[in-house]
Amino acid sequence: MRCEPGLRFIYHARLDACPKGTAVKVVLHICCGVCAAGAAESLAIEGHQVVGFFYNPNIHPAEEYQRRLGTACKVAQELNFPLEAGPYTPEEWFSQTSSLKDEPEGGRRCEVCYRLRLEKTYDYMVDCGADAFTTTLTISPHKSAQVINKMGRKIGGEKFLVRDFKKKEGFKRAVELARRWELYRQDYCGCIYSMRQRRER
Repeated sequence: MRCEPGLRFIYHARLDACPKGTAVKVVLHICCGVCAAGAAESLAIEGHQVVGFFYNPNIHPAEEYQRRLGTACKVAQELNFPLEAGPYTPEEWFSQTSSLKDEPEGGRRCEVCYRLRLEKTYDYMVDCGADAFTTTLTISPHKSAQVINKMGRKIGGEKFLVRDFKKKEGFKRAVELARRWELYRQDYCGCIYSMRQRRER
């Protein structure tokens, strides 16, 4: 499934100001539209060519997956970058995480989930001939950028761009863009276990 980029080029002035030779083609793993808004804008300001990759077999239920994918497509149109969705394979995700269903959010289950998505993003980067890859996951104030970045480097070495998108008010900027563009904002990370834990609070 592909989401075609929009017709607006809002980054021309900023990109023209970037030093020549610094831009690379970066595959950005996208977990949701709100996080994508802040992370993709940040990469574009740095001068990089962003290619969005939506791969999230953890998201439950399927209707929620489609809603988040639709929101990611809207962000891709607003910021004018291509977006491709990987296969939606929740059965693969469950096979790797079901034994960890009682883990708290941020625990070992989440680490397995990060690894699965980062590995698939690395494979996509290789297939599409990009220079590097990174993820929107670090923009969340509820996730450890240190854990995610360490895992990304283990998977992709120097091909993984180490970023903590929540820094320099990155999450605040993402929320600002979400309000401006009237994006859907979910109230749980994505999986059935995080949904249950959130709603039991």
